[in-house]
Amino acid sequence: MEFKVKDISLANRGALLVDWASAHMPVLNQIKRRFEQEQPLKNVAVGACLHVTKETAVLVQALSAGGAEVSLCGSNPLSTQDEVAAFLAKNGVKVYAWRGENTEEYYWCVNKTVDHKPQITLDDGADLVSTIHKKRTEMLDNVKGGTEETTTGVIRLRAMEKDGALKYPIIAVNDAYTKHLFDNRYGTGQSTLDGILRATNVLLAGKNFVVCGYGWCARGLANRARGMGAHVIVTEVNPLRALEAVMDGFEVKSIAEASATGDIFVTLTGNTSVIRKEHMLKMKNGAILANSGHFNVEISLPDLESISTSKRTLRPNLEQYSLQNGRELYLLAEGRLVNLASAEGHPSEVMDMSFANQALCVEHLAKTGKMEPKVYSVPKEIDELVAKLKLEAIGIEIDELTEEQKKYIATWEAGTI
Repeated sequence: MEFKVKDISLANRGALLVDWASAHMPVLNQIKRRFEQEQPLKNVAVGACLHVTKETAVLVQALSAGGAEVSLCGSNPLSTQDEVAAFLAKNGVKVYAWRGENTEEYYWCVNKTVDHKPQITLDDGADLVSTIHKKRTEMLDNVKGGTEETTTGVIRLRAMEKDGALKYPIIAVNDAYTKHLFDNRYGTGQSTLDGILRATNVLLAGKNFVVCGYGWCARGLANRARGMGAHVIVTEVNPLRALEAVMDGFEVKSIAEASATGDIFVTLTGNTSVIRKEHMLKMKNGAILANSGHFNVEISLPDLESISTSKRTLRPNLEQYSLQNGRELYLLAEGRLVNLASAEGHPSEVMDMSFANQALCVEHLAKTGKMEPKVYSVPKEIDELVAKLKLEAIGIEIDELTEEQKKYIATWEAGTI
């Protein structure tokens, strides 16, 4: 099969969503226009495991315009927008994704993408890379390189590199300034609140809002929640980040201490079992649990199940767990990415920069000779070009160094006069 989606008849609705996203992604569209003329990806097989959203469709269009042969699967069982998947399938993209995949179906889709023999991989969470390295090793010699979109995936890939297991080079798109400073902070911050509100419609003002972690995603969420009138409590394991949260004006506690006072808990750490049984048992009746880290392991679902007598679905993406101690806890989006499962993911304007980085890094890999199998930073010139194009797109001019200034910062001889 060249595609498998929920319902191909949804394609027309998907086209409208993609049109809306495209209208708010001027940088990526500028790259697309250049790609159409130059064809830098002609006959390059690109395999992508990404959230199948309207913004991802704009990226796929840009890569296809450059000559790439794209195959695509979803990087999360609940994040696929079925209308968008149908639109892509109808327009000739080899897409294997639908909302609500079980684990077996999820990896079937990943393997179907691998079947198209990608020369360059795009990942959001590193499931495509790990599948090729663990289950589909016959494809390794065919892959020239790849990119990784998210913090969790970069963590996995750096662990692979450290263990000597990584067999082809990966560019950590997540670590580009024009990605993590904007997508992670502003995108995750806004879309996570959007997902929580769509699932619950609770009032945030006055709530004790516990943010687990203080990386770029968590920083963004903490600031957005504060802006909505919530009292934000941050938990951390890193002393530098914890200190930064204190200096940013947030209350910092251990998760054990915060468990007793929080009304809403959101995990954004990239690690596992952040909220466990001992924390759940301390929580108030009616506490809400959500996750905005990539995998559904940050809230220990086995622990939650083990202390519950029953559960029921009250609203889409809202499950009520009745605990053995008589209290009720509410889990959003099955513990998966709440911003994509309960809402639409990041705004198109911020994904414009992230996916511009993806497109330019794919071009970089296609044009570059053999690279060592390591995790690489996004080339500085790509990062700065994306920022420059974004500023131009929103009509902002900045200064340039004068010749005198260039000379001054290039010498060590000038000092106090």
